[in-house]
Amino acid sequence: MTALEVLVPTCDRPTEFAVTLSGLAAQEFADFAVIVSDQSDGAPSWDTPAARAMIRMLERRGHSVTLSRNLPRRGLAQQRGHLLSLATAPYVLFLDDDVWLEPGTLERMHSAITELECGFVGNAVQGLSYLDDHRPHELAPYEEWAGRPEPEQVSRDSPAWNRWTLHNAANPTHLSDRVANRPKWTAYKVAWVGGCVLYDREMLESVGGFDFWAEIPETHCGEDVLAQLRVMAKYGGAGILPTGAVHLESPTTVPDRTLQAYEAVVP
Repeated sequence: MTALEVLVPTCDRPTEFAVTLSGLAAQEFADFAVIVSDQSDGAPSWDTPAARAMIRMLERRGHSVTLSRNLPRRGLAQQRGHLLSLATAPYVLFLDDDVWLEPGTLERMHSAITELECGFVGNAVQGLSYLDDHRPHELAPYEEWAGRPEPEQVSRDSPAWNRWTLHNAANPTHLSDRVANRPKWTAYKVAWVGGCVLYDREMLESVGGFDFWAEIPETHCGEDVLAQLRVMAKYGGAGILPTGAVHLESPTTVPDRTLQAYEAVVP
């Protein structure tokens, strides 16, 4: 059985998707496969020379690549739930289609989740256009886990919610610089992590995964936040430094962000 499956939801982002695949093709971690779910209006994101080349490179290096279409669109949560339904590996990495991973990222994340034995570990995405924008006041909530992450009830009215500022702009880069000389990864406390999150699949499924998609309107966001709040409450979760996830900073494909899933559904 494959140790880890990378689940990539994509929609109308052929250029960014090819860059995301290039990051996966450069990973040194040997035991992973890739599952793609496309919801593009026209041709799927993989139907470009650049994406096809990266798919061939992944397959040449021994990583299976499964390409699927998931139409009509029924919302972000349903898209993630569809990907999860295709997965069979013990660990699943939800990787957005506008995130490039530095070499070594999968190895580091897999090492962390197997050692910590928690529900998820995440690499917060870095906005490198903000590299010179230092925000020490937003890094104030930073707190490391001394051992295995403990289950936490995180809600909008809890002090832990303030940790969301840790992942603004290039804050993940500046936090990574703090721990650059340590011999291995560092786990820290989070409110949630966006864009690059590795779950223990059975733990995620045990809290319902993304099955709540049928309870909310199709136009929503924050579905990953809700899933992580549920996993954290039962199993614990952590952010991992250094982060190897780089946000491509493309315009969002979800401009209407009025309805947050974590507000519409009881965590």
